[in-house]
Amino acid sequence: MPKGLVKAKKYDWKDTNLANFGSDEEKQVKKESAEQEPAWQGAGQEPGLKIWRIEQFEVKDWPEEDYGEFYNGDSYIILNTYKDEESEELYHDVHFWIGKNSTQDEYGTAAYKTVELDTLLDDKPVQHREVQGHESSLFKSYFKNGIQTMEGGAETGFRRVPKEEYIPRLMRFAKDSHGHIVVREIPRARSLVTSGDVFILDAGPTLYQFNGSSCSPMEKSKAMEYIGKIKEKRGEAESIVLDEADTRPSHDFFKLLDEEVDDDGNASDDEDGDCNKLLFRVNTDTRDYEEVKEGDVTIDDFKSDDVFIYDSGDTVFVWVGGSASSQEKKNGLPLGHSYLTKSGRPWRSISVVKEGVKSKQFTSALAA
Repeated sequence: MPKGLVKAKKYDWKDTNLANFGSDEEKQVKKESAEQEPAWQGAGQEPGLKIWRIEQFEVKDWPEEDYGEFYNGDSYIILNTYKDEESEELYHDVHFWIGKNSTQDEYGTAAYKTVELDTLLDDKPVQHREVQGHESSLFKSYFKNGIQTMEGGAETGFRRVPKEEYIPRLMRFAKDSHGHIVVREIPRARSLVTSGDVFILDAGPTLYQFNGSSCSPMEKSKAMEYIGKIKEKRGEAESIVLDEADTRPSHDFFKLLDEEVDDDGNASDDEDGDCNKLLFRVNTDTRDYEEVKEGDVTIDDFKSDDVFIYDSGDTVFVWVGGSASSQEKKNGLPLGHSYLTKSGRPWRSISVVKEGVKSKQFTSALAA
């Protein structure tokens, strides 16, 4: 683990209590707070992507040149605004992204501020929660160069390491289960440099691209794009491309790596496994779930005066009927959070869909 970083409890955020969401008093406070939040000024008023990071309970702009880069100790809010092709009306998807080592305070702040932004935009956005390594296809589609996850975060000050104290980082470029290229910082260990992927060792003034003997052309291409982006920021950096078959064990690339893995939770992602499609009706007073259907689900299975949880196997949708109470309409995220906590797989994606609000993701999940 890089010097100066303190290992955080993995999934510490899953124990966050979101029980206070949804009251009428909280809704009014949230509306007033949203109107006073400097970060929300102009948010959602024109098409495009906007990202903020949670820092010390505050919402801070994330630099546009760093879009797609996330630190595993942080939480972020992402707003995507787009126009309807026919009516020119603006639609929104608002996500909050949770790093594996994000704290309960950061998670709670990100969740609260996401709903606050939704309130400011008159409840029009579809709300989503994303967790590192298990992001939805919709979320990934925003970043043409893929998602890059790195060690550290706002609390560590990792982004502000002086040049003379630069600590080498090892990035892995690999395909996920959906064929997307995922870029992730991993422990700087020889044993993790395998033949099937591409790796970049960022040593500050020198960038090494190591192409495994059985890596894919797409992984190579993404790695080259990544190096190009770093060079734009860092001007003086030079890059060296290494092919596994032609690289001796004595090369400087290997000398900068450790022999052992100093890590117990970040070398591999949790497995989602196969899930059946399940539909539940929610008792919003007790937060208990009554199973309604297993297997394929249609829109006719949802009733306007109820709240449902549809587990598509990939994403958990909280569907809120148009005739549901105002409290029920504000409890989507806590209900999804509670469901996943009880399921033992808290990292899966959550989307809150209100009846009548456009959501291509939900429509596609019903049709799948």
